[in-house]
Amino acid sequence: MRHGCKVNKLSRTHAHRAAMLSNMASSLILHKRIETTLAKAKALRIYVEPLITKSKIDNTHQRRVVFSYLRDKEAVTELFREISTKIANRNGGYTRILKLGRRLGDGAEMAMMELVDYNENMLKDTTAKKAKTTRRAGSKSAAGQQKKESPVAEVKAEEKVENAPEPIEEATPTAEATVQNEVQDEKA
Repeated sequence: MRHGCKVNKLSRTHAHRAAMLSNMASSLILHKRIETTLAKAKALRIYVEPLITKSKIDNTHQRRVVFSYLRDKEAVTELFREISTKIANRNGGYTRILKLGRRLGDGAEMAMMELVDYNENMLKDTTAKKAKTTRRAGSKSAAGQQKKESPVAEVKAEEKVENAPEPIEEATPTAEATVQNEVQDEKA
């Protein structure tokens, strides 16, 4: 039984598990997104997030510590140059796990693991969304404010205004015309 065991061994020896997590972490850093099983993704999150935190401080010691885990020069360079600048303001939660369903062969739960700041599709969606507003029933609230019209009613009202014929303006005397009338009245 696994009472109180914090590490998911993933049915592997220590050396095999360490090599697998190192390889998966390097792939995640280089490609920004990988597809794996849910259990491996959860184990990888615990493995890679402290390394990303270490990359915020770019000095020789931190690079050597991260290299001892990743064992890949390209991944370490990518982590300290590109990723660390993009996640500088984030205090944690650098990765996201999205469930994909079950694998056809053995029924294992599959997941996609990605770096949060590198998913441009989700970043565009969050900036494009408006803040939600609450809608309340009733014509007037307790404070005496009138109920706002719905956006559909506003659009219909704008269409009515646009489609309506323009009112005919009545001729109003201009300032010059009134001065001329006054001058003529004084002469007469």
